[in-house]
Amino acid sequence: MHNVVISGTGLYTPAQSISNEELVESFNAWAQRFNRDNAAAIERGEVEAAPLSDAAFIEKASGIKSRFVMDKAGILDPQRMKPRLPERSNDEQSILCEMGVAAARQALERAGRTAADVDGVIVACSNLQRPYPAIAIEVQQALGIQGFAFDMNVACSSATFGIQTAANSVQLGQSRSVLVVNPEICTGHLNFRDRDSHFIFGDAATAVLIERADLATSKHQFDIVSTKLLTAFSNNIRNNFGFLNRAAEEGIGARDKLFVQEGRKVFKEVCPMVAELIGQHLAENDLQPSDVKRFWLHQANLSMNHLIVKKLLGREVAEEDAPVILDRYANTSSAGSVIAFHLYQDDLAKGSLGVLSSFGAGYSIGSVILRKR
Repeated sequence: MHNVVISGTGLYTPAQSISNEELVESFNAWAQRFNRDNAAAIERGEVEAAPLSDAAFIEKASGIKSRFVMDKAGILDPQRMKPRLPERSNDEQSILCEMGVAAARQALERAGRTAADVDGVIVACSNLQRPYPAIAIEVQQALGIQGFAFDMNVACSSATFGIQTAANSVQLGQSRSVLVVNPEICTGHLNFRDRDSHFIFGDAATAVLIERADLATSKHQFDIVSTKLLTAFSNNIRNNFGFLNRAAEEGIGARDKLFVQEGRKVFKEVCPMVAELIGQHLAENDLQPSDVKRFWLHQANLSMNHLIVKKLLGREVAEEDAPVILDRYANTSSAGSVIAFHLYQDDLAKGSLGVLSSFGAGYSIGSVILRKR
């Protein structure tokens, strides 16, 4: 058995960004036109009027101020309201591969490694653009890595589940190092005509290099002290899009073929589950929440993160306790907690403990205890 470290992280951020105000302007233009076009049916009670959105409410409810996106024009066009991402030929690099490779190269550079030092690639994300061949194998080829690669999906917890899978491979001596890559085009599955969720997601990609501690030379190493995962089935976050849709024509284009959630139920049920799992995980390693210098949490909702950390620490949350990237990135699914880790790790002193945690559809929850070397 080998000791394992995270030796490098990487982040790809799209060039385009959309503010709450821009998003609301587009949404309200669509809603007003919808209500005009359906005025008679709305008056008869046959059609429900589209409510208007509000930028200040979005920030207050979620903590989100803006989000990075792969295509701004298509999302903000009231006639379209979805990204325009043209299909590429089979001979071109796929868009998820392109994003993942950019993040992976940064992680390798930060770790002081090259493709020759890596034995495996795991692409772990919420939405894969095709069933096969695996995006991970495409990333592997693009980087020139020899070894194995595969895709996995555990929704917003994909990164932490991927980290445990990679760490297991390295611990057992099956690999010297494994790249975990998380490309997320969340705007592709977001219903921009749903006022309750049209503001939630953004796009980004992250990467983490996991390698044997005795081989690592990076200046940015974190021991993986322990990992813990939990799943519990729930329909409160769901997306029913899939290949079987073509076998049931009546469902094609229905609302549930995009992201849907029961937000209040998710908040009420997930927060205590996450706090309990992290608390148990720490206790199993003879640690207390007060021993943790930093919590890098899934970036879904600011109030959720504050409540989880408050439950653990028994006090109000300071900015350094749980860094926030939600305000400018929005929810980037599996990439969110890794973005927070990538951007807010260098100031920690040697020996500092941190917890990287994700939670989302499934329900799925992951906890990774880290110690800075």
